Amino acid sequence: MPKDMHTDYAIFERRESEARSYCRGFDTMFTSASGSHMTDTDGRRYIDFLAGCSSLNYGHNDPDMKSALIEHITADGLAHGLDLHTDTKSDFLTAFEEHILKPRGMDHKLMFTGPTGANAVEAAMKIARKVTGRHNIIAFTNGFHGVTMGALAATGNGYHRGGAGTTLHGVTRMPFDGYMGADVDTTDFLEAVLNDASSGVDAPAAILLETVQGEGGLNAARPEWIKRVAELAKEHGALLIVDDIQAGCGRTGTFFSFEEMGIEPDLITMAKSVSGFGLPLGLVLVRPEHDVMGPAEHNGTFRGNTHAFVTATVAIRKFWADDAFQKDLAKKTGILTEALEKLADIVGDGRLKGRGLMQGVDVGSGELASEICGRAFEKGLVIETSGPNDEVVKVLAPLTTPEDVFREGLGIMLDAAHDVTAQSNIAAE
Repeated sequence: MPKDMHTDYAIFERRESEARSYCRGFDTMFTSASGSHMTDTDGRRYIDFLAGCSSLNYGHNDPDMKSALIEHITADGLAHGLDLHTDTKSDFLTAFEEHILKPRGMDHKLMFTGPTGANAVEAAMKIARKVTGRHNIIAFTNGFHGVTMGALAATGNGYHRGGAGTTLHGVTRMPFDGYMGADVDTTDFLEAVLNDASSGVDAPAAILLETVQGEGGLNAARPEWIKRVAELAKEHGALLIVDDIQAGCGRTGTFFSFEEMGIEPDLITMAKSVSGFGLPLGLVLVRPEHDVMGPAEHNGTFRGNTHAFVTATVAIRKFWADDAFQKDLAKKTGILTEALEKLADIVGDGRLKGRGLMQGVDVGSGELASEICGRAFEKGLVIETSGPNDEVVKVLAPLTTPEDVFREGLGIMLDAAHDVTAQSNIAAE
């Protein structure tokens, strides 16, 4: 293809919808990527601390996954299989059973949904309603579960909810851990309304939560809070749905974000890094007694993804067959926390948020966070914000980032914060 067909930058403004988002903060055209680096049309390399919003936990173009995928394609392996029995799906299910489910004592079955996390959430909500015969879903303040209509009803963000253009039904919002201050245990309120027949809250089919709210500002719930929510769900006949779409696949330090919390979710939604390679793959883990959907009752042309099965199998066997990778994540978590403490000091009133390698700093305003991320991009780092007002500088580096590159990227982030705060101080004088 002629080079000029790759480099028409103006085509985005002419023809791409105004709904485009991430590209607005990164004014360049990327052409290639490897590991934790991305390269643009000018040949400039950037360190990637966005990782496809946690869709690339194992980095860009992992060589083992790439090799397996190329081999599959060149051997005329299936490119699309609906939900037919295929060798690639068998391999993935076997690897997932052997290295993920059995070591954790989990008996869940896997339901392949449409390729997005939102579709997995939609399926989980439908399962809970069918199992219980109830309609109400309890979700939490600042939760983000997708922007299709059912998932959007459970999403807290007003901007995204406004995009629906109509009323959103079937969800009751409850305060997340810490929402009413550190001294208030919001499970007391949840318990009170569930116990009160006159609270106006209909008996829930499910309680849906993220253990760490990625888009909501890296709000990390305490394990004891999560355990109490799980107990209340069971006491009141509701299913517990854990949305592990962003927080799963090692992002918080373990494969699932809820490990070692003493809970066993009825349903777990996953997507993003499940494929390991950035390929779309959404699924719901379902306890066998709740596997009630009839054939094709929740369907979709792209339920399952043959190419994603190939790379996902490699990812599981490569990173989760033993505990070496998890131990490396613990080490990197310490490095990240140390750097974020410095960032909090630089901005003055910064507050650390999140858990594992899903951490950031609330710098006090969306304007300041955006300025820091913008300056970091100028210096060669791709990093984004999160939170209801974009006030959190959020680090989502690939989990496989080499330590020297990780430290280099964190150094750029800190240098950017120094630059921005220094400019602010000069302007104030």
